[in-house]
Amino acid sequence: MSDLRAHAETSNAWPFAEARSVLKRVGGQTPKKGYVLFETGYGPSGLPHIGTFGEVARTSMVRHAFGLLSDIPTRLFAFSDDMDGLRKVPDNIPNKEMVTRHLGKPLTSVPDPFGKFESFGHHNNAMLRSFLDTFGFEYEFVSATECYQRGDFDAALLGVLAHYEAVKAVIMPTLGAERQATYSPFLPVCPKTGRVLQVPVIAHDAKAGTIVYEDEDGAKVETLVTGGRCKLQWKADWAMRWKALDVDYEMSGKDLIDSVRLSGKICSVLGGHPPVSLTYELFLDEKGEKISKSRGNGLAVEEWLRYAPPESLALFMFQKPKAAKRLYFDVIPRTVDDYLAHLGAYPEQDAAKRLDNPVWHIHRGNPPREDAHLTFNVLLNLASVCHTEDKAVIWHFIVRYKPDATPAGAPILDKLVEYAVNYYRDFVKPAKAYRAPTDIERKALTELAEALAKMPTGADPDTVQTEVYEIGKRHPFPDLKAWFTALYEVLLGQSQGPRMGSFIALYGVKETTDLIRRALAGEDLGK
Repeated sequence: MSDLRAHAETSNAWPFAEARSVLKRVGGQTPKKGYVLFETGYGPSGLPHIGTFGEVARTSMVRHAFGLLSDIPTRLFAFSDDMDGLRKVPDNIPNKEMVTRHLGKPLTSVPDPFGKFESFGHHNNAMLRSFLDTFGFEYEFVSATECYQRGDFDAALLGVLAHYEAVKAVIMPTLGAERQATYSPFLPVCPKTGRVLQVPVIAHDAKAGTIVYEDEDGAKVETLVTGGRCKLQWKADWAMRWKALDVDYEMSGKDLIDSVRLSGKICSVLGGHPPVSLTYELFLDEKGEKISKSRGNGLAVEEWLRYAPPESLALFMFQKPKAAKRLYFDVIPRTVDDYLAHLGAYPEQDAAKRLDNPVWHIHRGNPPREDAHLTFNVLLNLASVCHTEDKAVIWHFIVRYKPDATPAGAPILDKLVEYAVNYYRDFVKPAKAYRAPTDIERKALTELAEALAKMPTGADPDTVQTEVYEIGKRHPFPDLKAWFTALYEVLLGQSQGPRMGSFIALYGVKETTDLIRRALAGEDLGK
């Protein structure tokens, strides 16, 4: 452990850099609360999404890195802002009319439109926990409603009341004139309707722990700010939570930079110490536009997991969190192969290199080992050339290529075959477009077929790859890329493809020879 810790102290992997910042924040000592607290936030007005996965996955990586740097105990809170008032009825729920009658109420006071849980908030919280449990995250669920009503936030709320004007002074310059006239950090919960009220606060009394607000009917109402009778506007709420729970680390998206800054100032006003915070970039779609849930131009977690293992999604989140990344279906095969490459390299790496390898962070220091690796791209193209959606057909070729491989003995590979079949069925097959070879390509393909016919059945991938290269060099292609593009478009019906040596060795030199001859004869390879 001591050697690993020494390597962790100098590792360039971003989770270790973040973890070192957290360790510096606590002065290398166990905080008074007895642990270092990592937190992720969740707004339960909707279901968990790919951003939720990314934030918890990345925070978990930092937490695990911290565990190697220090023996200080840690906890991870998945915090649900379920006391927020429901502002609009989501489009994807049943019983919209019933929910409409409860607009403005805390999510945990809105009846569950699905009829399964105590409230809409409880329903979505359950979905969050189920979502996180699916990926094996280690966390503790924390409900804002329970914290407010149980009194966990009372001391911090009274602190906000004691610093009422100072808190307002942080927020007021960011508001327009109309909003400034009515702004208060406190939002009273109406005792008659149960709604979270956006109403003017006309007096406050720190000693009594109360505010007086003007109700919607014009009446003056005095209420305690404690015990769940009020909640805070969200920037003040975030700051109050940091102070009350003494949060040490919480990351957030680029769109919340100003909110982090303001909440940090309020936390300091309250006598707290803002947490270490990583600002991660937002995802873009294939056109380079910001992903929006309302526009539906994103990629859902369940969509990714239909075509690739969750570890590949974790790798996507690990890679350059501060850089904007395009998140669409075409990135999946490449990300899977990147994951397999990192996994394959891990056993041969020294201790320092292993800590920089993403799979150490993805698998919490214990990545699996499996020798029967084939790239996802090769499997996709095998499914493509075989025109099959049957795993057994794919495995027929795999076993011939690697006689010792079995689905039971190579579970990672077996699952990849299933993913490859799904991806082929949904994306590759509908887009396949074969073309006839040009005269130059025809001559090169004829030579390749003749060369393959002379090779032994079990020719290794490197030998095949070298032969493919040499044939390409002997013909007047603009460059070798044009030669390989021709192979993909003529034989596979697509513009991109695998390393041909590996593919031919897996599919078989005889089968590839036959495929080339069929293409040269003008047969329809799409049938």
